[in-house]
Amino acid sequence: MQAPQSTVDPSEIAKFEAMAAEWWDPNGKFKPLHMLNPCRLDYITQQIAGEFGRDLTQPEPFRGLRLLDIGCGGGLLSEPMARLGAEVVGADAAAGNLPVARIHAEQSGLTIDYRHTTAEALAEAGEQFDVVLNMEVVEHVADPLSYLTATRELLKPGGLQICSTINRNPKSYVMAIFGAEVVMRWLPRGTHEWNKFITPDELFELLRKAGLEPVDRKGFVFNPVTWGWSISPRDLSVNYVTASTKPTA
Repeated sequence: MQAPQSTVDPSEIAKFEAMAAEWWDPNGKFKPLHMLNPCRLDYITQQIAGEFGRDLTQPEPFRGLRLLDIGCGGGLLSEPMARLGAEVVGADAAAGNLPVARIHAEQSGLTIDYRHTTAEALAEAGEQFDVVLNMEVVEHVADPLSYLTATRELLKPGGLQICSTINRNPKSYVMAIFGAEVVMRWLPRGTHEWNKFITPDELFELLRKAGLEPVDRKGFVFNPVTWGWSISPRDLSVNYVTASTKPTA
């Protein structure tokens, strides 16, 4: 049997492996993700609860749901999903991230199935999930459509995918590359490539071509006055997130 073709870009993986030890340092190279994480979690939990009829005020509201965190890194999203009761598989193509993720989960008393693998390999193996978290990954792959097609195959019929990325326009260059990498030095230079950014309309079209039904999109907006992030229904000019479902038939 022919091995599944991977959309992994080795040069992109090398960038994140070089920073692996800093995943859980809130003031390290992943400071932007730590700052954004509460906002991401708010959107993710609301979407999952709405799609699957779960009450977030109850203990472990996601119990019974199988969730894949693709591009899991050090586990910044995998761990809260496990605390909410989901059966979590954290997958990353960067092998160096996984020892950090495993040790932190063990120290936190959490059971998470971390794997060094790709979306394509998981799909080829027939893995199925109720929810796929696909956060800040699509702008780093070599072939976004092939990658999103693989993530759609990983969803059960009626399953939910949440996908976030960065818009492509002059503002996103100023904020996400010049601001974050050059001025604030939140990320090493070269972490992002502007020409790989994807506009919301382009992402919706890619999701449709991959066989998913887009159902929502919102912006993640940084306020330099409050030094915090919020969710916006209108401002998708830089960071944004989408929700899409796999048809049941």
